[in-house]
Amino acid sequence: MGEALETNRALITLFSVVAYLLLCVGIGLWSLKRTKSSSDFFVAGRNLGVVVTAFAVFSSTMSGFGFVGGPGLMYSMGMSSVWILGSTVISNIIVLNLVAKRLRMVSELRECVSLPDVAAVRYQSESVRGSVAVVILLGVLGYLATQILAMSIVLQGVLANAGVFQDPSLGLCVAISCSVLIFYSVTGGIVASVYTDLIQGAIMIVASVLIFVTVLGTFDGGLGEISRIVATDDRAAGGAWGTIGMISGLSWFFVFGLGVVGQPHVMTKFMMLRRVRDLRHVIPLGVFAYGTTALLWIGIGFAMRALVITGAHPPLATPDDASTVFLQVFTNPLLAGVVFAALLAAIMSTADSFLNIGTAAIVHDIPNALRGRSIKNELKWARIVTALLAVASAIVALYSGDLVALLGAFGWGTFAAGLVPVIAIGLNWKRASALAANVAIASSIFVNFGLRLGGIRLPYGTDYGAAALIVSLVLFLSISFLGKPRELPSDVERVMEL
Repeated sequence: MGEALETNRALITLFSVVAYLLLCVGIGLWSLKRTKSSSDFFVAGRNLGVVVTAFAVFSSTMSGFGFVGGPGLMYSMGMSSVWILGSTVISNIIVLNLVAKRLRMVSELRECVSLPDVAAVRYQSESVRGSVAVVILLGVLGYLATQILAMSIVLQGVLANAGVFQDPSLGLCVAISCSVLIFYSVTGGIVASVYTDLIQGAIMIVASVLIFVTVLGTFDGGLGEISRIVATDDRAAGGAWGTIGMISGLSWFFVFGLGVVGQPHVMTKFMMLRRVRDLRHVIPLGVFAYGTTALLWIGIGFAMRALVITGAHPPLATPDDASTVFLQVFTNPLLAGVVFAALLAAIMSTADSFLNIGTAAIVHDIPNALRGRSIKNELKWARIVTALLAVASAIVALYSGDLVALLGAFGWGTFAAGLVPVIAIGLNWKRASALAANVAIASSIFVNFGLRLGGIRLPYGTDYGAAALIVSLVLFLSISFLGKPRELPSDVERVMEL
C-alpha cells in the first residue's frame, strides 16, 4: 500500500488540486444565490457567524505566506521570523480593544461596505476616502499579482510532476488559475472567499499538526536534535534573534504587531460579523488557529535546514522551496496532496480578498470621493471590474519582472504605515484630523516605496515598513495635535466613547 502511494504521489497531488479547483467552482455557484446586492458582494451582508469570521480573518493573515514564505524565512534566517509569529498575540489584543468593535459598529450605523467608507464617516472627508482607496489599490496591485504568480507556479509544478504536460508554460498555468479565480470571485464575491477560507483554515490546522509530527520524526532526537544541528552550524540562526539581529527582529515585531490593523483584507472581515458581541469569541479562536498553523511554519523551515546541513537533502535552489520539497520528499503522499490543495486554497482565497477590496476601491470608493455618489448598478460593475482587475494583475505577474516583488514587499508596509494611524488611532482619538490622515497616507507611500525603489539600506537592518510606519505616526500625531479638532457626528462620537 505504501509503495503504491509513493509511486502515485504526483497523481495524488494532482487529484487533490483538481478536486479543490472544482470545489471552488461549486462554492462560486452556491454563493451566487446569496449575492444579491453590493453589500452582499463586499461585506457578505454583515451576516457571518463566529467560526466563519474567525477562520476568514486567520486565513487572510496566514495565507500562502505562512505556507511558503514562513518556512522559507525559517530555513534562511533561523529564529528571526518567530518575531513575526510572536506579534500575533499583541496584534490581536490591539485589534480587539482598539479597532474591531468600533469598525463593526460604524459600518452598521452608516451602512459602510469598505474601509474608505469608514474613513470618510470618521473624518467627514471625501479626500480621506480617496486617499485610503488609493493606498489600498497600490497595495492590492502588488499583492494580487504575487498571489496569482504563486498560484500559477504551484499549479505548474503539480502538472509537470504528474506528467499531464511535458513542459507546461507559466502563461498556461496563469490562464487556468485566473479562470477559476475569476469565476468564483465574480459569482460569489466575498461570500465565496470567506467560505473558502473556512474550508482552507480547517485543512491548514489539521495538516499543520500532522506535518509537525512528521517533522519530529525526521531525526531521532526530534525538535531538540534539529535545533542543535542548526545552532551548531550557525549559532546566530539558532539564537533568539536569528541571523538578522535584534533591531531587525524588533522592527518586524513592531510592523507586524501594529501593522495588522492596517491590512484592509483582514480588517474588512470584522465588518461582516453578524453581532458585535461575537468579537470576544472571534479573536481568541483566530489566535488559536494561527498559533496551530505556526507549527508548520517553524517545523518545516527548521527541519529542511537541518536536513540540508546533515547532507540528507541537497541544498535548496531558493528558501521558498522548503515547503514544497519537504512535502514532496518527506511527507505521506496523501497528506502532501491535501496540503498542496490547502496551499492553493490559501493563495486563491487571499487573492479573492484582494480582488474584492480592490474592486470596492474602483467601483465604490473612488466614484464616491470624486462625485459624491456611487455608480449605478454597482453589483454589475463590481463583477465586471473584478474580472478586469484579475486579468490586469495576471498580466503584471507575467510581464513586470522585479516590479512584482517590489510591489509585493511594498504592500504590507504601505498598508500598515498608511492605515494604522488613519483607522486604528483615528477611531480612538477624537482630535485626529483629515489633514493628518491625508499626510500620513502620502508619507507612507513616499517613504516605503521611495526607500525600496532607491535601494537605500537603513541602519541595523531596520525594515522599510517599520520606518514608514514611524514617519506616518509622527506626522499624524503632530498635525492632529497642533490643529483644531473638528466636531464629529453624534453617532460616531458615541461609538468612540464606548
